[in-house]
Amino acid sequence: MRHQMTHSLHGWKFLCNILLMHDMNTLRGIDLNLLVVLDALLAERHVSRTASRLNMSQPAVSHALGRLRHLFDDPLLIRRDGQLVLSARALEIAPVLTEALRQVREVLGPGGFDPAKEKRTFRLAMSDYGSAVVLPGLLKRLRLEAPGIDVVITQSSRETMLRQVLDGDCDLAVGVFPDLPERIEAEQLFVEHFACLADRERMASHDRLDIGAYLARPHMLVALKDEANTEIDAALRAVGHTRRIAVTLPHWGNAPRLIQGTDLVLTVARKALALCEHDPAVVVFEPPFPIPSFPFVQVWHERRGGDPAHLWLRNAVAGVSISV
Repeated sequence: MRHQMTHSLHGWKFLCNILLMHDMNTLRGIDLNLLVVLDALLAERHVSRTASRLNMSQPAVSHALGRLRHLFDDPLLIRRDGQLVLSARALEIAPVLTEALRQVREVLGPGGFDPAKEKRTFRLAMSDYGSAVVLPGLLKRLRLEAPGIDVVITQSSRETMLRQVLDGDCDLAVGVFPDLPERIEAEQLFVEHFACLADRERMASHDRLDIGAYLARPHMLVALKDEANTEIDAALRAVGHTRRIAVTLPHWGNAPRLIQGTDLVLTVARKALALCEHDPAVVVFEPPFPIPSFPFVQVWHERRGGDPAHLWLRNAVAGVSISV
């Protein structure tokens, strides 16, 4: 919602300026659908992805880009280090064009977007924890309401996922992002808490561990990097302790199964242990020291904010997350 009024005024001014750039005779020769292509190109920064998004051929998009460059007397997209980046003029155009087209769609009414008829591929970045929490409900909704929308799921570190969102390589990232760069928007999906998991036979009839017993055990860490720099270890250091990490692995899904039959303790987001709550072979218990809860969010680049298909996807993700 930030800058919405400013963008609204700039959006209409942008369209007016486009029209005023040409006399009426020249204007008759301009296909204003080019602005839709331009909006998609500036968001995707990729000709083939733009073609897929708009259900056009790659040569048609390339031809449209050539016409747009002539229309604006500007390269708009510049190849640099193997990628297309926005020119200074394109950076100025992108937010106001997106807002202007959003307002045009509002004027045209809800008929401008129909999820049942949309043909589009979205790229979502999330960990396997995010996949377990979000994807079951999201895929059911997609297949029911938007069968023409395809999704590609990728997994990376937090830093890489944010970079992919910034660079246009990813439409939406779902996860935990304490520090967001400029131009990245976020929506909280839910607040998550931590819990511990241990083998029941190794708990000696106890249903939890005190801090001494917790620190005496070896631990399993779920992380993409081989380092103890997680929220859990930060909370431990805050109370003057450290733990021994005996096993580090990148997969949330495998971690709970690997605990059974060992003396390891796993401390993870509680929703990752949902299937273990009633398993008699393991014990789920509260950590013996305070660990702050954390918001689980979806993030996207602000240039995609006015895309009705992207908005529908975000609402779908938020909707299925409420019931998790």
